Amino acid sequence: MNDTRARNNPGRQSGGGIQSPRLKLLVFAMVCALPLFGSMSFWLRGVSLIPLAAYGIVSVLAFFLYWSDKRKARTDSWRTPENVLHAVELAGGWPGALLAQQVFRHKTRKVSFQLLFWVIVLLHQVFWIDQLFLGANLALL
Repeated sequence: MNDTRARNNPGRQSGGGIQSPRLKLLVFAMVCALPLFGSMSFWLRGVSLIPLAAYGIVSVLAFFLYWSDKRKARTDSWRTPENVLHAVELAGGWPGALLAQQVFRHKTRKVSFQLLFWVIVLLHQVFWIDQLFLGANLALL
């Protein structure tokens, strides 16, 4: 946001920087803990390396998609469709998407987008709770 727009919108700061970085880092660590523990557990038990690799690789992809979309938004270019961003988040890229949202201040104010984003994060949490603590019973449904 340029300085003129920031002055006309007192709730927004111009320039970079993440607001409340300690709190956001704590939330990030909390929501990543279970998927990281679960995917590491799968790998160390010889089940599969795929979840661990997917979270890393797809998160990097999500981060760059958000970066690209933010650049395109600033130049009024063709944008990345929201359903593409959500599909990448669902495929395991939500940690990278969450970082990108904060670093680039992108897609943080649109309530409908944030609602679906957090539902995706919740689905990942439920999956790992089921896998690690409930004996993978939800997979039977």
